[in-house]
Amino acid sequence: MYIIPVQVIGSKMAPLGLILVSSALLAGVWAAGPQTLRVTTIKEEPYAMSKGSELEGFCIDLLSAVSKKLDFKYDIHLVKDGRYGKTDDSGNWNGMIGELVRGEADIAVAPLTITAKRETAVDMSKPFMQTGLSFILIKDLASDDSQFLSLLNLFSTEMWMGVLVAYLLTSFCIFFVSRISPSEWEQPEKENNCFTLSHSFWYTMGAMTLQGAGPHPKALSGRVITAIWWLFSLVLLACYFANLSLWLHSDNQQLSIKSFEDLANQNLIEYGTIKDSSSFAFFKNSNNPTHHRIYEHIKTAQSYSLNAEEGFRKAQKGNYAFIGESVSLDLAVARYCNLTRAPEIIGMRGYSIAAPLGSPLLKNLSVAILSLSESGELDYFRSKWWASSCVAKNGKSAPLKPSSLKGIYLLLALGLGLGLFLALMELAAKSRKIANTQQTSCCSVMSAELSQRFRGGEVTSPECSEKSKA
Repeated sequence: MYIIPVQVIGSKMAPLGLILVSSALLAGVWAAGPQTLRVTTIKEEPYAMSKGSELEGFCIDLLSAVSKKLDFKYDIHLVKDGRYGKTDDSGNWNGMIGELVRGEADIAVAPLTITAKRETAVDMSKPFMQTGLSFILIKDLASDDSQFLSLLNLFSTEMWMGVLVAYLLTSFCIFFVSRISPSEWEQPEKENNCFTLSHSFWYTMGAMTLQGAGPHPKALSGRVITAIWWLFSLVLLACYFANLSLWLHSDNQQLSIKSFEDLANQNLIEYGTIKDSSSFAFFKNSNNPTHHRIYEHIKTAQSYSLNAEEGFRKAQKGNYAFIGESVSLDLAVARYCNLTRAPEIIGMRGYSIAAPLGSPLLKNLSVAILSLSESGELDYFRSKWWASSCVAKNGKSAPLKPSSLKGIYLLLALGLGLGLFLALMELAAKSRKIANTQQTSCCSVMSAELSQRFRGGEVTSPECSEKSKA
């Protein structure tokens, strides 16, 4: 360590001399090798949590990664008074900010919000996380507005595509079977086929909507396909109406609250935030009329929460919306499955590492944070500690997917295959009979039959029209 003499000229130059001496000493100490920094933090999930005699969490992982990049050691301790930092009536800082100001810690690694007042007392690095203000409430009190096509949302896109493919395949199979089967179309050279392609589509649609659309198939092959399609339609409609019932029931019980404007305009549920927090100060100092109404309501109703955990508990009981920083609320939603966060986020701000004014560490800390962000490590820490343990249940029905009905799709496929197979067997039996009579090849007779059956017959006869009307 080097001692640099400083000549102080006049009393006005004394503060400058002291700053130069402090900077030189700090630089000398830093240059001497890895040093041990005193780090203060606060216990808050998931930033810093107890694990035996040690701490773990997002901020602990962040501190470890930064220390490796900047090559320093550290001793970490929890802030004595359990506060982030604000001034008291005499203007003195408490919490982690107070420890930095008094020289009891070298840096503070915690979810410290960057504010103008804190910047006057300490130096703050580039933010390692962006956040804003939002609110959480129980799911039964929050819902999306009904959309024009919300009835289509009861089935997923994949499910609707599966139904369309099943409908088209069944219609084509009924059309093919009605042409191939001799029991359905006995004399193609003299008769017209009642089951044209258009009627096959109409018949299949009628069966899906539980409405008859005659004439009905006469052949066993056509009846097999029709019976399987009826069963498929019944199961599909039962699932759709079950989802519809759940959707209507949940929608009728919910109050649509998606924004702070909605929150301020209703009086059915209470809302509040942590007293004397930066969130409370935001509403207090805001010039926005809606935000100021929220501040006045919280102040009048005294609907404060002592801490975030109390706010989460109140929200879970119902009839209470807890206002806080969005990242903390996202964690609550991931932990408590009956809560949901409003989509609106206001007052964007950042969390950063704090150091005493004039600290030579600040520049390197900011560079290390930016490096971690660019490499994706901060995103990894976020996904690690904000992982959700919730499984969707008991809420508004989720869109039904094809995998939920794969059994009925498999049954339909088997039914279509069986129907086509039976139609071919019926035609083969007739071809064999004709071949034995005419003493010709069965294959040539069957080929001629297929050619004749798919060559024409699209015009429906008056008899088919009468049956269809019936």
